[in-house]
Amino acid sequence: MKPFATGLLAAGLLGGLFLTAVAQADVFVSVDAKGSYVLSNVHRPGRTYERVIHEPGNTLAGADRQPQMIAAQPYAELVSAAATANHLPEALLHAVINAESNYNPGATSPKGAGGLMQLMPDTARELGVKDVYDPKANIQGGARYLKRLMTLFDNDIALAVAAYNAGPDAVLSRGRVIPPFAETQRYVPSVLRQYRRLQGLADDAPL
Repeated sequence: MKPFATGLLAAGLLGGLFLTAVAQADVFVSVDAKGSYVLSNVHRPGRTYERVIHEPGNTLAGADRQPQMIAAQPYAELVSAAATANHLPEALLHAVINAESNYNPGATSPKGAGGLMQLMPDTARELGVKDVYDPKANIQGGARYLKRLMTLFDNDIALAVAAYNAGPDAVLSRGRVIPPFAETQRYVPSVLRQYRRLQGLADDAPL
């Protein structure tokens, strides 16, 4: 993994997250022996950490804008229905869709993942999604999968998002930390930043 530039790292990791009645974790950054930046939600002995995502416990400023912002997103009704059915925040589903496909229902990855939430063929079959390019079926299936990951990782949003990108085994095998894959290290802050924005927080709002 190539080290992140300091400026890009700072810009990419300013996002935080908030969800009432759901447990979250702070996210920290450290530098490993090779000089690469590593995201984690736990401390490891012998490393110096800086907290880059902090979850406040108080009410968010600007939270009254959240419904309007979410309603303005593409596929808002389908996302709302899937979020309600799976007890997930709409903002989180939107953030994942934005990162996965940029709301392109016909998107296909080089690895074969398809649709709005980029479901792999095996995952889609397991979830009962017959057509990954059908927006409703894709969002419902992706929401069920994300809910499964949230349950697996005790409602830790950062780890669930990391597992959505890299696979749950990649997170579990490393002791429940965000894997040191370059793609995942970019993906998690991107999703959390968008999730935070949809919660009604400005980028420069204090954490």
